[in-house]
Amino acid sequence: MKHIINKIIFFIAVSIIFTACDNRELETLDANANTTLSLSQSSLVLAQFDDGQEVLTATWTAPNFGFNAAASYKLLIDVAGGDFSNPKTIAIGNALTKTFLKEDLNSKLNSLDITPNVATDFDFKVLTTLSDYSSILSEAKTISITTYPAILDLSTTWGVVGSATSGGWNGPDLPFFQTNVNNVYAAYVNLTDGEIKFRENNAWDLNYGDDGADGTLEQNGANIAVTAGSYKIVLDLADLTYTITPFSWGIVGSATPNGWNGPDVPLIYDEYSDTFRAIVNLTDGDIKFRQNNAWDVNYGDTGADGTLESGGDNITITAGAYLVTLNFTDPDNPFYTIENTKIWGVVGSATPNGWNGPDTKFTRDFSSSDEIWIIKNITLTNGEIKFRNNDSWDINYGDDGDNGTLELNGANIPVTAGTYKIILNFSDSANPTYTKE
Repeated sequence: MKHIINKIIFFIAVSIIFTACDNRELETLDANANTTLSLSQSSLVLAQFDDGQEVLTATWTAPNFGFNAAASYKLLIDVAGGDFSNPKTIAIGNALTKTFLKEDLNSKLNSLDITPNVATDFDFKVLTTLSDYSSILSEAKTISITTYPAILDLSTTWGVVGSATSGGWNGPDLPFFQTNVNNVYAAYVNLTDGEIKFRENNAWDLNYGDDGADGTLEQNGANIAVTAGSYKIVLDLADLTYTITPFSWGIVGSATPNGWNGPDVPLIYDEYSDTFRAIVNLTDGDIKFRQNNAWDVNYGDTGADGTLESGGDNITITAGAYLVTLNFTDPDNPFYTIENTKIWGVVGSATPNGWNGPDTKFTRDFSSSDEIWIIKNITLTNGEIKFRNNDSWDINYGDDGDNGTLELNGANIPVTAGTYKIILNFSDSANPTYTKE
């Protein structure tokens, strides 16, 4: 009886399958499916100023696979004639167009190790992905683009001096930087309880204070009282006014060391790119950007396309060491980049934390496009040091000849007690060097 029932079930199942096949047409993938890419310009010259301009739009057709398919797209960029083995990749999602802001395009192209201020041909391609196992690459579209250097010079002769600054009344002063308005300068500073003034050339010949504590400046005026905190100071020498506003940007989230409750990983102002940057270890998780360690002003990325929206979606991160850049040069179109990097530190018996670390970390010298790392002020004792990546001995450098050249797994470097400035130079990766002074 059981044998008869199983046969009946089998014949019913087969009947259902054949009926289903009779009622619909089988879908097959068109092996000749492709997409055609178009660019809105044939050549471009990018200028350093007037951020926020839309300078180039890429559009492409949806491939006809022979059936309705949920495809996703990436835009790939390489120097013309390149093999696209390591292109600049921009995830698009399911859109069929990408418009570049001037500063975003300039940054992406410069990362391909080209020479700024020289017309360079670039190839653009579209990668269409249908599944983990099926993708197609469009024909290249070539465009000539002249980029501008990524390294800016926003320095001024003005600074903040006072008992509330790290240099005290004798300086060196905390610097002001140029803004996009003539004679209006900005400083991003950490202050303690105390007083400040503004002066030129680290000297008292020309200085300003505030006699009425009303936001107006008087030459040789009264000291300005401040309380501890992180601030943006705007100095307007045309109107002789100033403002001091609590100000900081940070990274918060489950991928950061302190989680969603903070305190946030601080982003430091980089005068050479007019952006805010951090070099940080992140874990698998999510992040957002927020101001002043609070949720009043926060940004996420709703489209997962590198652009920021106020209150936008969390940004998903995989574990690694990253250079995170927050770009508000165009306040109406902010964007960010998250790039893999190394995190270098100095370790040893002469360092504050000894051979076990954690290491005293270097920061990138963003005044150079090369891999140059710097510690401006470290106090060492009599002993030895080495340089290593990410608090680990997997990649470490010493100096076999004690001559300023670095060797992988080289000898410990002897030092005498003192306060040092240390520079690591990996611009020639085959022959790295260091200086300590």
